Amino acid sequence: MKHFKNFLAITILLFAFSASAQTEVKNKIVDFLMQSPIESASIYVQNTTIGTVSNADGKFALVVPQEFVKDTLIISSIGYKSYKIPVDEFDNTFDVFLEEDVASLDEIVIMAETRPKTGNDIVLKAMEKLATNLPDSAYIQKGFLRHKERNKVEFKWLIESAITVYDSGFAANSNDYLKINVDQVRKSYDLRDVDSIFNYVAYNNQNAKRSRLKVKDVKRRDLSTEQLEKAIKWNDTRVNGLQNIFQGKLNLFRNSTNDSALFGEDVLEKHHFDLDTILVDDGRKIYKIKISESRKFVDLETKGIFNAGYEAKGWLYIYYDNYAIKKVEYELVAASPAQKVRSKRLFDTQVNHKLVMTYMEYQDKMYPNYIYYETPKLVNVGFKTDQKVSDEEKERYNKEERFYYTVQEILFSEIILDKEIIKMKLDGQWDMDIFSPKPYDKAFWKNYNVLLESEEDEKLIQDLSQRASLFKD
Repeated sequence: MKHFKNFLAITILLFAFSASAQTEVKNKIVDFLMQSPIESASIYVQNTTIGTVSNADGKFALVVPQEFVKDTLIISSIGYKSYKIPVDEFDNTFDVFLEEDVASLDEIVIMAETRPKTGNDIVLKAMEKLATNLPDSAYIQKGFLRHKERNKVEFKWLIESAITVYDSGFAANSNDYLKINVDQVRKSYDLRDVDSIFNYVAYNNQNAKRSRLKVKDVKRRDLSTEQLEKAIKWNDTRVNGLQNIFQGKLNLFRNSTNDSALFGEDVLEKHHFDLDTILVDDGRKIYKIKISESRKFVDLETKGIFNAGYEAKGWLYIYYDNYAIKKVEYELVAASPAQKVRSKRLFDTQVNHKLVMTYMEYQDKMYPNYIYYETPKLVNVGFKTDQKVSDEEKERYNKEERFYYTVQEILFSEIILDKEIIKMKLDGQWDMDIFSPKPYDKAFWKNYNVLLESEEDEKLIQDLSQRASLFKD
Protein backbone atom coordinates (compact mmCIF):
# COMPACT_ATOMS: atom_id res chain seq x y z
CA MET A 1 0.00 0.00 0.00
CA LYS A 2 2.90 2.31 0.87
CA HIS A 3 4.51 1.67 -2.54
CA PHE A 4 1.20 2.44 -4.24
CA LYS A 5 0.91 5.76 -2.39
CA ASN A 6 4.46 6.68 -3.37
CA PHE A 7 3.74 5.76 -6.99
CA LEU A 8 0.53 7.80 -6.91
CA ALA A 9 2.35 10.81 -5.44
CA ILE A 10 5.07 10.62 -8.10
CA THR A 11 2.45 10.29 -10.84
CA ILE A 12 0.62 13.39 -9.59
CA LEU A 13 3.88 15.34 -9.43
CA LEU A 14 4.85 14.28 -12.95
CA PHE A 15 1.40 15.24 -14.22
CA ALA A 16 1.61 18.62 -12.51
CA PHE A 17 5.10 19.19 -13.93
CA SER A 18 3.91 18.19 -17.41
CA ALA A 19 0.92 20.54 -17.20
CA SER A 20 3.14 23.43 -16.09
CA ALA A 21 6.06 22.68 -18.44
CA GLN A 22 5.29 25.45 -20.85
CA THR A 23 7.03 28.62 -21.94
CA GLU A 24 5.20 31.89 -22.47
CA VAL A 25 6.54 34.32 -25.06
CA LYS A 26 5.00 37.78 -25.02
CA ASN A 27 5.93 41.20 -26.30
CA LYS A 28 5.02 44.05 -28.63
CA ILE A 29 5.61 44.18 -32.42
CA VAL A 30 6.58 47.57 -33.84
CA ASP A 31 7.15 49.05 -37.30
CA PHE A 32 10.87 49.89 -37.35
CA LEU A 33 10.48 53.05 -39.44
CA MET A 34 7.19 54.47 -38.16
CA GLN A 35 7.62 53.28 -34.54
CA SER A 36 3.93 52.29 -34.58
CA PRO A 37 2.41 48.99 -33.38
CA ILE A 38 1.75 46.29 -35.99
CA GLU A 39 -1.69 44.75 -35.64
CA SER A 40 -2.60 41.22 -36.81
CA ALA A 41 1.01 40.07 -37.17
CA SER A 42 1.44 36.28 -37.07
CA ILE A 43 3.42 34.74 -34.22
CA TYR A 44 3.91 30.98 -34.51
CA VAL A 45 6.24 28.04 -33.97
CA GLN A 46 7.68 26.84 -37.28
CA ASN A 47 6.23 23.60 -38.70
CA THR A 48 3.48 23.54 -36.08
CA THR A 49 0.02 25.10 -35.72
CA ILE A 50 0.89 26.75 -32.38
CA GLY A 51 0.46 30.45 -32.87
CA THR A 52 -1.43 33.68 -32.26
CA VAL A 53 -1.83 37.20 -33.69
CA SER A 54 -0.97 40.62 -32.28
CA ASN A 55 -3.71 42.94 -31.04
CA ALA A 56 -4.41 46.58 -31.90
CA ASP A 57 -1.51 47.64 -29.67
CA GLY A 58 0.88 45.22 -31.40
CA LYS A 59 1.02 43.04 -28.29
CA PHE A 60 0.78 39.25 -28.08
CA ALA A 61 1.19 36.35 -25.66
CA LEU A 62 1.77 32.73 -26.70
CA VAL A 63 2.08 29.63 -24.52
CA VAL A 64 4.46 27.08 -26.08
CA PRO A 65 4.61 23.48 -24.81
CA GLN A 66 8.03 22.47 -23.51
CA GLU A 67 8.60 19.98 -26.33
CA PHE A 68 8.78 22.87 -28.83
CA VAL A 69 11.04 25.33 -26.94
CA LYS A 70 14.04 24.47 -29.15
CA ASP A 71 12.03 25.09 -32.32
CA THR A 72 12.00 28.36 -34.26
CA LEU A 73 9.58 31.14 -33.36
CA ILE A 74 8.54 33.19 -36.39
CA ILE A 75 7.03 36.67 -36.23
CA SER A 76 5.78 37.86 -39.62
CA SER A 77 3.43 40.38 -41.18
CA ILE A 78 2.61 41.03 -44.83
CA GLY A 79 4.94 43.68 -46.18
CA TYR A 80 7.66 43.13 -43.55
CA LYS A 81 10.79 41.02 -43.14
CA SER A 82 10.17 38.15 -40.70
CA TYR A 83 11.85 37.84 -37.33
CA LYS A 84 13.05 34.33 -36.42
CA ILE A 85 14.57 33.01 -33.19
CA PRO A 86 14.52 29.77 -31.12
CA VAL A 87 11.64 29.86 -28.65
CA ASP A 88 13.90 29.47 -25.62
CA GLU A 89 16.07 32.40 -26.74
CA PHE A 90 13.22 34.88 -27.14
CA ASP A 91 13.54 37.88 -24.81
CA ASN A 92 10.22 39.04 -23.34
CA THR A 93 11.72 42.36 -22.19
CA PHE A 94 12.41 43.92 -25.61
CA ASP A 95 9.99 44.99 -28.35
CA VAL A 96 10.25 43.25 -31.73
CA PHE A 97 10.91 45.64 -34.62
CA LEU A 98 10.01 44.59 -38.17
CA GLU A 99 11.41 46.28 -41.29
CA GLU A 100 9.41 46.80 -44.49
CA ASP A 101 10.00 44.37 -47.35
CA VAL A 102 8.48 45.18 -50.77
CA ALA A 103 8.87 43.29 -54.05
CA SER A 104 9.13 45.08 -57.40
CA LEU A 105 5.97 44.62 -59.47
CA ASP A 106 7.61 45.64 -62.78
CA GLU A 107 10.42 43.09 -62.52
CA ILE A 108 8.06 40.19 -61.87
CA VAL A 109 5.59 41.04 -64.65
CA ILE A 110 8.40 41.24 -67.22
CA MET A 111 9.86 37.91 -66.11
CA ALA A 112 6.57 36.05 -66.23
CA GLU A 113 4.50 37.29 -69.15
CA THR A 114 2.28 34.18 -69.27
CA ARG A 115 0.95 34.87 -65.78
CA PRO A 116 -2.39 36.65 -65.27
CA LYS A 117 -1.89 40.39 -65.43
CA THR A 118 -5.10 41.88 -63.96
CA GLY A 119 -6.59 41.62 -60.50
CA ASN A 120 -9.70 39.93 -61.87
CA ASP A 121 -7.64 37.26 -63.63
CA ILE A 122 -5.46 36.63 -60.57
CA VAL A 123 -8.53 36.14 -58.36
CA LEU A 124 -10.15 33.80 -60.89
CA LYS A 125 -6.92 31.79 -60.95
CA ALA A 126 -6.92 31.63 -57.14
CA MET A 127 -10.53 30.44 -57.18
CA GLU A 128 -9.58 27.67 -59.64
CA LYS A 129 -6.82 26.61 -57.25
CA LEU A 130 -9.02 26.41 -54.14
CA ALA A 131 -9.58 22.68 -54.62
CA THR A 132 -5.81 22.21 -54.55
CA ASN A 133 -4.87 24.72 -51.86
CA LEU A 134 -7.66 24.10 -49.32
CA PRO A 135 -7.87 20.83 -47.31
CA ASP A 136 -9.25 17.98 -49.40
CA SER A 137 -9.81 15.52 -46.53
CA ALA A 138 -11.35 15.60 -43.08
CA TYR A 139 -9.67 17.52 -40.27
CA ILE A 140 -10.40 18.94 -36.84
CA GLN A 141 -9.32 22.34 -35.56
CA LYS A 142 -9.32 23.58 -31.99
CA GLY A 143 -9.46 27.25 -31.22
CA PHE A 144 -10.45 30.18 -29.05
CA LEU A 145 -13.54 32.33 -29.62
CA ARG A 146 -14.20 35.75 -28.12
CA HIS A 147 -17.69 37.26 -28.53
CA LYS A 148 -18.08 40.92 -27.52
CA GLU A 149 -21.14 43.10 -27.66
CA ARG A 150 -21.06 46.81 -26.95
CA ASN A 151 -22.52 50.20 -27.72
CA LYS A 152 -20.52 53.41 -28.21
CA VAL A 153 -20.00 53.77 -24.47
CA GLU A 154 -19.35 50.39 -22.89
CA PHE A 155 -19.30 46.62 -23.21
CA LYS A 156 -22.63 44.93 -22.59
CA TRP A 157 -21.59 41.31 -22.85
CA LEU A 158 -18.48 39.18 -23.15
CA ILE A 159 -18.17 35.46 -23.88
CA GLU A 160 -14.96 33.46 -24.33
CA SER A 161 -15.12 29.88 -25.56
CA ALA A 162 -12.87 27.00 -26.49
CA ILE A 163 -14.28 25.43 -29.64
CA THR A 164 -13.70 22.38 -31.83
CA VAL A 165 -14.48 22.51 -35.56
CA TYR A 166 -14.79 19.44 -37.79
CA ASP A 167 -14.63 19.88 -41.57
CA SER A 168 -14.77 17.05 -44.09
CA GLY A 169 -12.91 19.09 -46.72
CA PHE A 170 -13.45 21.73 -49.39
CA ALA A 171 -15.47 19.57 -51.79
CA ALA A 172 -18.22 18.81 -49.26
CA ASN A 173 -21.17 21.07 -48.50
CA SER A 174 -20.55 22.83 -45.18
CA ASN A 175 -24.22 22.69 -44.19
CA ASP A 176 -24.06 18.91 -44.17
CA TYR A 177 -20.44 18.14 -43.29
CA LEU A 178 -19.14 20.90 -41.02
CA LYS A 179 -19.66 20.59 -37.27
CA ILE A 180 -18.83 22.89 -34.36
CA ASN A 181 -18.71 22.13 -30.65
CA VAL A 182 -18.36 24.59 -27.78
CA ASP A 183 -16.03 22.79 -25.34
CA GLN A 184 -15.60 25.38 -22.58
CA VAL A 185 -17.12 28.77 -21.79
CA ARG A 186 -16.40 31.70 -19.53
CA LYS A 187 -18.49 34.84 -19.72
CA SER A 188 -19.81 37.95 -18.02
CA TYR A 189 -23.32 38.68 -16.98
CA ASP A 190 -25.54 39.81 -19.81
CA LEU A 191 -26.23 43.52 -19.27
CA ARG A 192 -28.28 44.04 -22.43
CA ASP A 193 -31.78 43.28 -21.21
CA VAL A 194 -32.66 46.89 -20.45
CA ASP A 195 -31.69 47.88 -24.01
CA SER A 196 -33.20 45.03 -25.97
CA ILE A 197 -36.78 46.13 -26.54
CA PHE A 198 -36.37 45.74 -30.30
CA ASN A 199 -35.38 42.09 -29.87
CA TYR A 200 -38.60 41.43 -28.02
CA VAL A 201 -40.74 43.18 -30.63
CA ALA A 202 -39.00 41.43 -33.55
CA TYR A 203 -39.30 38.04 -31.87
CA ASN A 204 -42.97 38.60 -31.05
CA ASN A 205 -43.84 39.80 -34.56
CA GLN A 206 -42.09 36.88 -36.24
CA ASN A 207 -43.75 34.30 -34.01
CA ALA A 208 -47.07 35.91 -33.04
CA LYS A 209 -50.25 34.58 -34.63
CA ARG A 210 -52.24 37.67 -33.80
CA SER A 211 -51.60 41.44 -33.79
CA ARG A 212 -48.13 42.87 -34.41
CA LEU A 213 -46.41 45.10 -31.88
CA LYS A 214 -44.75 48.47 -32.44
CA VAL A 215 -41.59 49.39 -30.53
CA LYS A 216 -42.96 52.73 -29.38
CA ASP A 217 -45.84 50.94 -27.66
CA VAL A 218 -43.62 48.60 -25.60
CA LYS A 219 -42.34 49.67 -22.16
CA ARG A 220 -39.43 47.94 -20.47
CA ARG A 221 -41.22 47.88 -17.11
CA ASP A 222 -44.06 45.82 -18.62
CA LEU A 223 -41.73 42.99 -19.70
CA SER A 224 -40.35 40.23 -17.52
CA THR A 225 -36.67 39.27 -17.58
CA GLU A 226 -37.71 35.85 -18.90
CA GLN A 227 -39.49 37.42 -21.89
CA LEU A 228 -36.45 39.52 -22.78
CA GLU A 229 -33.98 36.66 -22.32
CA LYS A 230 -35.97 34.45 -24.69
CA ALA A 231 -36.06 37.16 -27.34
CA ILE A 232 -32.37 38.00 -26.95
CA LYS A 233 -31.38 34.33 -27.29
CA TRP A 234 -33.46 34.03 -30.47
CA ASN A 235 -31.83 37.12 -31.99
CA ASP A 236 -28.32 36.08 -30.90
CA THR A 237 -28.63 32.74 -32.65
CA ARG A 238 -29.98 34.07 -35.95
CA VAL A 239 -27.48 36.96 -36.17
CA ASN A 240 -24.33 35.79 -34.38
CA GLY A 241 -24.58 32.02 -34.15
CA LEU A 242 -21.44 30.11 -35.10
CA GLN A 243 -23.25 28.52 -38.04
CA ASN A 244 -23.32 31.98 -39.68
CA ILE A 245 -19.53 32.27 -39.65
CA PHE A 246 -18.73 28.73 -40.76
CA GLN A 247 -21.70 27.67 -42.87
CA GLY A 248 -22.81 31.03 -44.23
CA LYS A 249 -21.93 33.11 -47.27
CA LEU A 250 -19.27 35.13 -45.49
CA ASN A 251 -17.05 32.06 -45.25
CA LEU A 252 -16.05 33.25 -48.70
CA PHE A 253 -13.64 30.58 -49.93
CA ARG A 254 -14.62 27.47 -47.99
CA ASN A 255 -18.20 27.84 -49.23
CA SER A 256 -17.46 29.14 -52.73
CA THR A 257 -19.05 26.08 -54.37
CA ASN A 258 -22.36 26.55 -52.55
CA ASP A 259 -25.41 27.91 -54.38
CA SER A 260 -25.36 31.74 -54.65
CA ALA A 261 -21.93 31.95 -52.97
CA LEU A 262 -20.43 35.46 -52.82
CA PHE A 263 -17.19 34.16 -54.34
CA GLY A 264 -18.83 31.65 -56.64
CA GLU A 265 -18.99 31.36 -60.42
CA ASP A 266 -20.46 34.87 -60.73
CA VAL A 267 -17.89 36.50 -58.42
CA LEU A 268 -17.17 39.24 -61.00
CA GLU A 269 -20.84 40.20 -61.15
CA LYS A 270 -20.64 41.52 -57.58
CA HIS A 271 -16.92 42.29 -57.19
CA HIS A 272 -14.17 44.00 -59.12
CA PHE A 273 -10.49 43.29 -58.35
CA ASP A 274 -7.55 45.61 -59.10
CA LEU A 275 -3.93 44.54 -58.69
CA ASP A 276 -2.39 47.11 -56.34
CA THR A 277 1.17 45.85 -55.80
CA ILE A 278 3.26 42.83 -54.88
CA LEU A 279 4.53 42.56 -51.30
CA VAL A 280 6.50 39.95 -49.37
CA ASP A 281 5.18 37.64 -46.64
CA ASP A 282 7.81 35.62 -44.76
CA GLY A 283 10.08 35.64 -47.82
CA ARG A 284 7.33 34.79 -50.34
CA LYS A 285 5.92 37.21 -52.91
CA ILE A 286 2.25 37.96 -52.42
CA TYR A 287 -0.28 39.90 -54.53
CA LYS A 288 -2.14 42.73 -52.83
CA ILE A 289 -5.47 43.14 -54.64
CA LYS A 290 -8.12 45.80 -54.05
CA ILE A 291 -11.78 44.71 -53.82
CA SER A 292 -14.46 47.13 -55.07
CA GLU A 293 -18.03 47.13 -56.37
CA SER A 294 -19.05 45.66 -59.70
CA ARG A 295 -22.32 45.46 -61.66
CA LYS A 296 -24.67 44.02 -59.03
CA PHE A 297 -25.32 44.57 -55.34
CA VAL A 298 -24.27 41.94 -52.80
CA ASP A 299 -27.15 40.16 -51.05
CA LEU A 300 -26.65 37.91 -48.01
CA GLU A 301 -30.23 36.60 -48.14
CA THR A 302 -30.61 36.39 -44.36
CA LYS A 303 -33.97 34.95 -43.37
CA GLY A 304 -36.19 37.50 -41.63
CA ILE A 305 -33.72 40.38 -42.15
CA PHE A 306 -33.35 42.85 -45.03
CA ASN A 307 -29.68 42.04 -45.65
CA ALA A 308 -29.29 43.18 -49.25
CA GLY A 309 -28.15 46.14 -51.32
CA TYR A 310 -24.42 46.21 -50.44
CA GLU A 311 -21.18 47.04 -52.21
CA ALA A 312 -18.03 45.11 -51.35
CA LYS A 313 -14.78 46.84 -50.38
CA GLY A 314 -11.48 45.54 -49.05
CA TRP A 315 -8.27 43.69 -49.89
CA LEU A 316 -7.17 40.23 -50.94
CA TYR A 317 -3.67 38.80 -50.43
CA ILE A 318 -2.77 35.90 -52.74
CA TYR A 319 0.56 34.10 -52.87
CA TYR A 320 2.44 34.62 -56.13
CA ASP A 321 3.86 31.09 -56.41
CA ASN A 322 0.78 28.88 -55.92
CA TYR A 323 -2.19 31.34 -55.90
CA ALA A 324 -3.14 30.31 -52.35
CA ILE A 325 -5.23 32.90 -50.52
CA LYS A 326 -3.44 34.12 -47.40
CA LYS A 327 -5.76 36.87 -46.18
CA VAL A 328 -8.97 38.72 -46.99
CA GLU A 329 -10.22 42.02 -45.55
CA TYR A 330 -13.84 42.37 -46.62
CA GLU A 331 -16.52 44.97 -45.90
CA LEU A 332 -20.11 45.23 -47.07
CA VAL A 333 -21.22 48.85 -47.32
CA ALA A 334 -24.81 50.00 -47.77
CA ALA A 335 -25.26 51.04 -51.42
CA SER A 336 -28.91 50.74 -52.49
CA PRO A 337 -31.18 53.63 -51.48
CA ALA A 338 -33.26 51.36 -49.21
CA GLN A 339 -30.22 49.91 -47.46
CA LYS A 340 -28.60 53.33 -46.97
CA VAL A 341 -31.70 54.65 -45.21
CA ARG A 342 -32.11 51.49 -43.13
CA SER A 343 -28.44 51.36 -42.07
CA LYS A 344 -28.33 55.02 -41.03
CA ARG A 345 -31.61 54.87 -39.10
CA LEU A 346 -31.07 51.54 -37.35
CA PHE A 347 -27.28 51.29 -37.06
CA ASP A 348 -25.83 54.82 -37.51
CA THR A 349 -23.29 53.33 -39.92
CA GLN A 350 -23.11 52.34 -43.59
CA VAL A 351 -20.68 49.45 -42.95
CA ASN A 352 -22.89 46.51 -42.04
CA HIS A 353 -20.41 43.65 -42.17
CA LYS A 354 -16.66 43.70 -41.58
CA LEU A 355 -14.69 40.47 -42.02
CA VAL A 356 -11.01 39.55 -41.75
CA MET A 357 -9.83 35.98 -42.40
CA THR A 358 -6.24 34.76 -42.44
CA TYR A 359 -4.96 31.31 -43.32
CA MET A 360 -1.97 29.25 -42.19
CA GLU A 361 -0.10 26.82 -44.42
CA TYR A 362 0.28 23.37 -42.89
CA GLN A 363 1.44 20.30 -44.84
CA ASP A 364 0.90 22.16 -48.14
CA LYS A 365 -2.72 23.10 -47.40
CA MET A 366 -4.24 26.39 -46.23
CA TYR A 367 -6.22 26.15 -42.98
CA PRO A 368 -8.18 28.92 -41.24
CA ASN A 369 -5.94 30.73 -38.76
CA TYR A 370 -7.77 33.84 -37.53
CA ILE A 371 -11.27 35.23 -38.10
CA TYR A 372 -12.57 38.69 -37.16
CA TYR A 373 -16.23 39.47 -37.78
CA GLU A 374 -17.99 42.71 -36.82
CA THR A 375 -21.59 43.66 -37.47
CA PRO A 376 -24.04 46.24 -36.06
CA LYS A 377 -27.01 44.86 -34.20
CA LEU A 378 -30.61 45.96 -33.88
CA VAL A 379 -31.55 46.93 -30.34
CA ASN A 380 -33.98 49.85 -30.46
CA VAL A 381 -35.35 51.94 -33.29
CA GLY A 382 -35.17 55.72 -33.41
CA PHE A 383 -37.89 58.33 -33.25
CA LYS A 384 -38.75 61.40 -35.32
CA THR A 385 -37.88 64.81 -33.92
CA ASP A 386 -41.51 65.95 -33.99
CA GLN A 387 -42.65 63.11 -31.77
CA LYS A 388 -43.73 63.91 -28.24
CA VAL A 389 -41.94 61.52 -25.92
CA SER A 390 -41.16 61.41 -22.22
CA ASP A 391 -37.67 61.87 -20.77
CA GLU A 392 -37.62 58.14 -20.02
CA GLU A 393 -38.31 57.32 -23.67
CA LYS A 394 -35.70 59.84 -24.86
CA GLU A 395 -33.08 58.05 -22.77
CA ARG A 396 -33.98 54.80 -24.50
CA TYR A 397 -33.02 56.39 -27.82
CA ASN A 398 -29.81 58.01 -26.58
CA LYS A 399 -27.46 57.82 -29.57
CA GLU A 400 -24.42 56.74 -27.55
CA GLU A 401 -26.38 54.03 -25.75
CA ARG A 402 -28.63 52.86 -28.55
CA PHE A 403 -26.37 51.73 -31.37
CA TYR A 404 -24.86 48.31 -30.74
CA TYR A 405 -22.34 46.19 -32.59
CA THR A 406 -20.97 42.70 -32.08
CA VAL A 407 -17.38 41.51 -32.59
CA GLN A 408 -16.45 37.85 -32.87
CA GLU A 409 -12.82 36.75 -33.03
CA ILE A 410 -11.57 33.19 -33.50
CA LEU A 411 -7.97 32.01 -33.19
CA PHE A 412 -7.15 28.45 -34.25
CA SER A 413 -4.18 26.86 -32.51
CA GLU A 414 -4.35 23.13 -33.28
CA ILE A 415 -5.01 20.97 -36.36
CA ILE A 416 -5.80 17.26 -36.04
CA LEU A 417 -5.39 15.07 -39.13
CA ASP A 418 -5.21 11.63 -37.49
CA LYS A 419 -8.18 9.64 -38.86
CA GLU A 420 -8.63 7.57 -35.69
CA ILE A 421 -8.77 10.63 -33.44
CA ILE A 422 -11.19 12.36 -35.83
CA LYS A 423 -13.47 9.31 -35.92
CA MET A 424 -13.47 9.06 -32.12
CA LYS A 425 -14.37 12.74 -31.70
CA LEU A 426 -17.11 12.52 -34.31
CA ASP A 427 -18.85 9.86 -32.25
CA GLY A 428 -19.40 12.37 -29.42
CA GLN A 429 -22.00 15.09 -28.99
CA TRP A 430 -21.69 18.33 -30.98
CA ASP A 431 -23.30 21.56 -29.76
CA MET A 432 -22.50 24.88 -31.49
CA ASP A 433 -24.56 27.06 -29.14
CA ILE A 434 -22.15 29.59 -27.62
CA PHE A 435 -24.99 31.28 -25.73
CA SER A 436 -26.02 28.34 -23.53
CA PRO A 437 -24.72 28.43 -19.94
CA LYS A 438 -21.93 25.98 -19.08
CA PRO A 439 -19.94 25.42 -15.87
CA TYR A 440 -16.73 27.42 -15.60
CA ASP A 441 -13.53 25.34 -15.45
CA LYS A 442 -10.78 27.60 -14.11
CA ALA A 443 -8.04 24.96 -14.48
CA PHE A 444 -8.78 24.53 -18.18
CA TRP A 445 -8.18 28.20 -18.97
CA LYS A 446 -4.90 28.51 -17.05
CA ASN A 447 -2.64 27.54 -19.97
CA TYR A 448 -5.03 27.86 -22.91
CA ASN A 449 -3.87 30.17 -25.71
CA VAL A 450 -6.17 33.17 -26.02
CA LEU A 451 -6.14 36.46 -27.90
CA LEU A 452 -4.86 39.50 -26.02
CA GLU A 453 -7.28 42.38 -25.69
CA SER A 454 -6.21 45.89 -26.62
CA GLU A 455 -5.58 48.25 -23.71
CA GLU A 456 -8.79 50.15 -24.52
CA ASP A 457 -10.90 46.99 -24.58
CA GLU A 458 -9.24 45.67 -21.43
CA LYS A 459 -10.32 48.80 -19.59
CA LEU A 460 -13.91 48.35 -20.81
CA ILE A 461 -13.85 44.73 -19.68
CA GLN A 462 -12.71 45.84 -16.23
CA ASP A 463 -15.60 48.29 -16.15
CA LEU A 464 -17.98 45.50 -17.08
CA SER A 465 -16.44 43.24 -14.45
CA GLN A 466 -17.12 45.82 -11.75
CA ARG A 467 -20.81 45.41 -12.45
CA ALA A 468 -20.73 41.64 -12.85
CA SER A 469 -18.06 39.02 -12.26
CA LEU A 470 -16.46 37.90 -15.53
CA PHE A 471 -15.82 34.40 -14.29
CA LYS A 472 -18.98 33.72 -12.32
CA ASP A 473 -20.47 30.28 -13.11
